Amino acid sequence: MNIWLVSRLVAVTATTALVLTGCTGSGGSTDASASPSGGPGASSPSSGVPTSDAPTAPTTGVSPTPSASDRGESLPGFPGLRPLWPFITLAQAESWESRYRSGGHQPWHLDAEQTALSFTEQYLGFQDIDRVTSRAVDGREARIGVGLSGTESTGTAAVIHLVRYGTGPDAPWEVVGTDDTTFSLTEPAYGSVVRSPATVGGRITGVDESVRVEVRQPSAARPLGENCCVSAGGKDQPWQSSVSFSGATDPVLTIVASTGGHVAEVERFTVTAVRAG
Repeated sequence: MNIWLVSRLVAVTATTALVLTGCTGSGGSTDASASPSGGPGASSPSSGVPTSDAPTAPTTGVSPTPSASDRGESLPGFPGLRPLWPFITLAQAESWESRYRSGGHQPWHLDAEQTALSFTEQYLGFQDIDRVTSRAVDGREARIGVGLSGTESTGTAAVIHLVRYGTGPDAPWEVVGTDDTTFSLTEPAYGSVVRSPATVGGRITGVDESVRVEVRQPSAARPLGENCCVSAGGKDQPWQSSVSFSGATDPVLTIVASTGGHVAEVERFTVTAVRAG
């Protein structure tokens, strides 16, 4: 074989090896800089800048995406009640419980009043609803009335229903809904599956009321959808609205209806728990 032919064979072999090496590097290896990064667990919007000693949204270290077996299940010991806030799943609540025992992490979860106020101010964004008006704790259930600070005439804006999420002695408080009187949200039914657009309604007593409806989930900082506003009023009169929403990923969504405009933007509110269809 002549020298020219040998040199050509060597060149072709080297080029082929270089090409094969390049294909393996681009398709067969993992680039660490391109891999997804894990985020914190359940989060909620924080309207305004919290002070150092104020409750902040929970950081559980658990992925906000629930398993298929944990999508909107009832709370342990409370058949039919759904977890609204601050924890999305039982796994997240138990993760916080473990971190609290080991290092005292976010102790406000053991305070029903602080959890109720954090729900109104951080999750719902009702910054003026920052006062406890009533308190009733019975074992693993609590009902906390909240209202406008310094405005006695408006009384209680809502009575928030909370239960202990889990069975341990340090199980955190979880919001599951509201106890309604003069302003209620009865449609869709509590715990039902909803799709967009959702028909929302209830009953109201008042004068010149203006009802705003929002759909929220703990892992999103903004409402998934809202509709404002529906005129309502009278004595125990029905009200109804329709709200479109998108981007639902959490197992349980919060539908919140609020009314106000006399002395504050939000003077009364009511919530219910639903599951996204």
